[in-house]
Amino acid sequence: MSGRNAFRVAVTKDNLVFASAHFITFAGHRCETLHGHNYRPRVVVEGDLDPEAHFVFDFVELKRLMKRLTDEIDHKVLLPLENPKLQISEQDDAVLVSYEGRPRYRFPKIDCALLPVPNTTVEMLAQYLAGRVRQELLASGAVHLRAIEMEIEETFGQSATYRESFG
Repeated sequence: MSGRNAFRVAVTKDNLVFASAHFITFAGHRCETLHGHNYRPRVVVEGDLDPEAHFVFDFVELKRLMKRLTDEIDHKVLLPLENPKLQISEQDDAVLVSYEGRPRYRFPKIDCALLPVPNTTVEMLAQYLAGRVRQELLASGAVHLRAIEMEIEETFGQSATYRESFG
C-alpha cells in the first residue's frame, strides 16, 4: 500500500463458480489426463474511497462482472493457447489438441474456452481472471483502485492467489 491508507473489498459467492475441465503439462514429458474442478474465485479490489459514495467499488457491479466472467468459462474445456507443448487448432466446429505433435483430443468448439495462458494451472487462471477484472474496472472509470487480488480455489483447501498493483 506504499505507506498510504487504503480499503479493500472482497467478493466470493456460491453463484460465482465455474465447473470446467482441463489438463496441464508438466516439466519433462508428462501431460495429465483430462479432468475437472468446481473452481471458486475470490476477488479483492483495493483502493481509495469514492469521495461521494464512500466505498471502494460497488459490490453489485463487482458481483455482476465476476458472474459474467465466470459464466464465460463455466462448463468448458479450458485450453492454454500459449503452451509450447500443445498444438491447438480449429477445424470446422471442432478444436483439435495435439501434445508434442501427437493427436490427443477433439472437442466441440462450443465447449471450449481458448485462454491466452501457458498452462491451465490455478495460478494462471487467477492471473487471467485478475487481468480481465482489472481491464474492465479501469475501462469503467474506476481510477481510484490500486490493486486487485484474485484467489482461485480448485478444490476445498487448495487454491492459488495472484495480486497485481496498478494506478
